[in-house]
Amino acid sequence: MPENETTSTLSAELIAQECIAVRLRLLTRAVSRIYNKALRPHGITISQMNILVAVSYLGKSNHQQVCHALSLDKSTLSRDVERMLEKGWLARHSGDDGRTSLLRVTSGGEKLLRRAAPAWHQAQQQAKALLGEATLASLGRAVTAVRSTKSTEPR
Repeated sequence: MPENETTSTLSAELIAQECIAVRLRLLTRAVSRIYNKALRPHGITISQMNILVAVSYLGKSNHQQVCHALSLDKSTLSRDVERMLEKGWLARHSGDDGRTSLLRVTSGGEKLLRRAAPAWHQAQQQAKALLGEATLASLGRAVTAVRSTKSTEPR
């Protein structure tokens, strides 16, 4: 086998076995499946639930605030927000200066949060059981490190 093919094969093998991004995505997909399965009867995904919770927690908020809180890019947020506006879970209002648009949770969104909370709690327990205490502690430390690094990075 030519040397560049061997190098390429070794690189691919190393990446396949050790890539942190692949490992994290695998975990993310597995955990998301747990939450989405639990929330499906309520007609909401975990991504939408996180947005609903963030807007509820922030009060009236603009897209940038929600993106920052959830570490989302604008296009990802916009897709889910449009669906949530159509379903009546969120409403859009003009900001104080008339140039910005603010999101707020509607009464329908608040009712959905209350109805879906037990399903979320069930999924939370399943995710904890899947990952285990040691992994959850490591994830907590990693999130803290990422958030502190992010706050010092230029935007």
